[in-house]
Amino acid sequence: MIDTHDILETIQMIDNENLDIRTITMGISLLDCIDSDPDRACDKIYDKICRYAGKLVETGEQISKDYGIPIIHKRISVTPIALVAGACPDRDPVRFAHALDRAAKTTGVNFIGGYSALVHKGFGPGDYGLIESIPQALAETEFVCSSVNIGTTKAGINMDAVKKMGQVVVRAAEATKEKNCIGPAKLVVFCNAPEDNPFMAGAFHGVGEPDCVINVGVSGPGVVRAALHKCPDADLSEVANVVKKTAFKITRMGQLVAQEASRRLCVPFGIVDLSLAPTPAVGDSVAHILEEMGLESCGACGTTACLALLNDAVKKGGIMASSHVGGLSGAFIPVSEDAGMIDAAKRGALTITKLEAMTAVCSVGLDMIVIPGDTPASIISAIIADEAAIGMVNSKTTAVRVIPAIGKEVGDMLDFGGLLGSGPVMEVNRWSPEKFISRGGRIPAPMQSLKN
Repeated sequence: MIDTHDILETIQMIDNENLDIRTITMGISLLDCIDSDPDRACDKIYDKICRYAGKLVETGEQISKDYGIPIIHKRISVTPIALVAGACPDRDPVRFAHALDRAAKTTGVNFIGGYSALVHKGFGPGDYGLIESIPQALAETEFVCSSVNIGTTKAGINMDAVKKMGQVVVRAAEATKEKNCIGPAKLVVFCNAPEDNPFMAGAFHGVGEPDCVINVGVSGPGVVRAALHKCPDADLSEVANVVKKTAFKITRMGQLVAQEASRRLCVPFGIVDLSLAPTPAVGDSVAHILEEMGLESCGACGTTACLALLNDAVKKGGIMASSHVGGLSGAFIPVSEDAGMIDAAKRGALTITKLEAMTAVCSVGLDMIVIPGDTPASIISAIIADEAAIGMVNSKTTAVRVIPAIGKEVGDMLDFGGLLGSGPVMEVNRWSPEKFISRGGRIPAPMQSLKN
């Protein structure tokens, strides 16, 4: 029997606490589109995406209307394009990015992810060319997002790829400097990348996934903060319980939307990603949750412990509410997309060093961080290597999405607009890791990899 209190509570969450479904993401396999003729492959890709996702946006909007649940984004993820481009390695892979962009425009989605390569153990036929083309592809398209997986717990870290990705991030910023360096904001470098992630910019459709699938990403930092605000004197055990109960309610809503979208689109339901994904909107901040726990500012000593509690409680509550939980699932800490993080960074309470410590216990990594435009590629590569090491050793996903702000210095602001928000240029450690990065090779997998 439906409880009237639960209905009213959900309405309150939606109306006043920024509760929403952040994304319905349709994953589409492109393996049957592989062709030695790249133009024919691009035509197949465009046709298949439009055939499967033609009603995705319409369906999402109808579900939102029928249930009164805000569904912010409708997105598509596809098989890593490097696998498709591998059939014609001597041809320019950017044409695939244009095909994806055309399909995104036709279907009306917000983003399409999968201009990606998986190179954690080495480069395959299409990998190197695709990675080289990322700056141009992101500069010439509007909706395409890119990701590269450079390490796993099982394989170790491909340091040749790490070096290359530092250079690619710099080139992507330079290629889009007239657009506020938006290129690197659509590029994620992963360790242990999940194959069913519905969130951008890191979403791609893994080779172990079905031909087509629906994945849903929920959100709700404002709801969690509001719940904690009602128990200001509770001890930390009770704080964890409050977060668990709240995460359960949020995830149940996500499960409902996922199953309904699956039914209406006649596509299998994949997973619910129960991540707390912030936005620049007031009252929708992960940083403010941490401050509600008792920190004067996010970034203060104790921030990592608070985030560990939050991340664990979100997972425990959410996993009881859905038949299939996946993706990243936990708490995100993207600086430019979180009003509390932005404020903390501006006042100097939150530094990149502290953010790196926080990534050891949260869902992703160093996300949407603006750095000085003159930061050397070797330093960016070293940042990627540090994050990959945390992910590799701890058997978790870590990622780097940093944006060199061309022409800007520490303290300046870079504004992307929309969901990507704006961020202050943060100071980076300028001591050189050049010789370390130049060594290349692979960092061997840790002992945790030998679990068989």
